Amino acid sequence: MTTGSMPVDLDDPARERLRRWRLVLGGDQADGTGCALSGRDAAMDGTLAALYGKGDKPQAGRDRSAGLGASAPSVARWLGDIRTYFPSSVVQVMQRDAIDRLGLASLLLEPEMLEAVEADVHLVGTLLSLNKAMPETTKETARAVVRKVVEDLEKRLANRTRATLTGALDRSARISRPRHHDIDWNRTIAANLKHYLPEYRTVVPERLVGYGRAARSVKKEVVLCIDQSGSMAASVVYASVFGAVLASMRSISTRLVVFDTAVVDLTDQLDDPVDVLFGTQLGGGTDINRALAYCQSQISRPAETVVVLISDLYEGGIRDEMLKRVAAMKASGVQFVALLALSDEGAPAYDREHAAALATLGAPAFACTPDLFPEVMAAALEKRPLPLPDTA
Repeated sequence: MTTGSMPVDLDDPARERLRRWRLVLGGDQADGTGCALSGRDAAMDGTLAALYGKGDKPQAGRDRSAGLGASAPSVARWLGDIRTYFPSSVVQVMQRDAIDRLGLASLLLEPEMLEAVEADVHLVGTLLSLNKAMPETTKETARAVVRKVVEDLEKRLANRTRATLTGALDRSARISRPRHHDIDWNRTIAANLKHYLPEYRTVVPERLVGYGRAARSVKKEVVLCIDQSGSMAASVVYASVFGAVLASMRSISTRLVVFDTAVVDLTDQLDDPVDVLFGTQLGGGTDINRALAYCQSQISRPAETVVVLISDLYEGGIRDEMLKRVAAMKASGVQFVALLALSDEGAPAYDREHAAALATLGAPAFACTPDLFPEVMAAALEKRPLPLPDTA
């Protein structure tokens, strides 16, 4: 039984369930909840209606209708509203949906819009795709937005990456006079158990065992080869950040190459990943073979080199030559890693035939999360089997 539009004789959990269903279903006549919204709930429903509505004209309290006009002031207000009512992770999803569903990308060319958005990796990808159309008055604001995202990513990823890879430790070489941070404590304790002092309940090591650092003559080289087609936007952002982190490590020589049908070497910009990102041009075709040919030409010490191809493998160039280049690099001693994506979203659409062909060459292609990437790189540098994700 109901009174007005709100059911009675319901306990609080039941009312809360009805409220949530009403917000999900949007108040259509067929939603069956009989639940009216007021106050904050009604305002929240309005922000949802503006994005996910069915029609062009609002029908008060009934059909959820699209009310987000394609003007900067109305969109800026809406962006402020959703940040009021929803957590950051939900705001980012709604922003992406607004750009995709309502064609609002062009509004991001206006500085006041950029100041209103919740910045994330996907927004950076959208900005990069608009880079060439961006007026000068907007570019400074856009760079500030991109820099904030990049700095947040570096805080999240840099320390763990350096801790995993720093010094390019040769774990097969042991030395007896290691520096403190090179001591292998497990092996040191095992080698000195006979010097255990019961009265002090401790081991007094007479011999230290440590990791031997890679000599300067065997400095590792990493080549990041990044597909900048439109679908790879998030991967380009993460790869640029990781490239800057790797470039900051003296034990690793890092090269960063981006490509579509042309190839651009951005290695000289690796000290600032924001410069790298604005040096890319998302969209266009794909010529993996040409990109790998360039990377191959830059390799002077194959046995000490890791090549990381980040691409969905939709090759617009010469397929057979691409595979021959991968086979030749591997035969020369290069560690070749193929990542379908470097992002939190998992594998995108990709060319399964090319992925299978790479796997037969001993280069399995798989999507990699940013958190897994340091482990993948460590395994490649040490020539161990790669830690493939369960979905590989």
